[in-house]
Amino acid sequence: MTGKRYYLTTLGAWHRHAGRFANSHWLALGAAATVPPGSDSTSAHDITPAGTACCAPTESSSAGSETDATPIIVLVEADEGAHLALEDDAAFEALPHPLAQKPISEAAQAALAAHGVATGATMFDAAEAVARVHPLLRHRVF
Repeated sequence: MTGKRYYLTTLGAWHRHAGRFANSHWLALGAAATVPPGSDSTSAHDITPAGTACCAPTESSSAGSETDATPIIVLVEADEGAHLALEDDAAFEALPHPLAQKPISEAAQAALAAHGVATGATMFDAAEAVARVHPLLRHRVF
């Protein structure tokens, strides 16, 4: 059985664990993520279960645009063991469940502020904000 959870991490940390995920969708944050809406962005990517990249950049398209230190928000769908490994990894900040009425941390709010996430926002609010850039990051239950 798999579950979904949001994390703040870096692209390099995501790469270390990506093979364990059933599905993963992420969005680059910070200076690398300031791409005008409607443009061809390489900041939002997905992986599929077989490890094949459906939207990942090619070497020629983004060789210098994103590095292992690029901060990202990621929605991970994985089994409990993978989520426990992520929680034990200091490079991952587990964010609250979107339906919990708990505000995200100040660090998470600061990282997501460029997407319109206000102080005191819940993870549901943050997911809705980043979903304007990457619709697969929207919280869904089905």
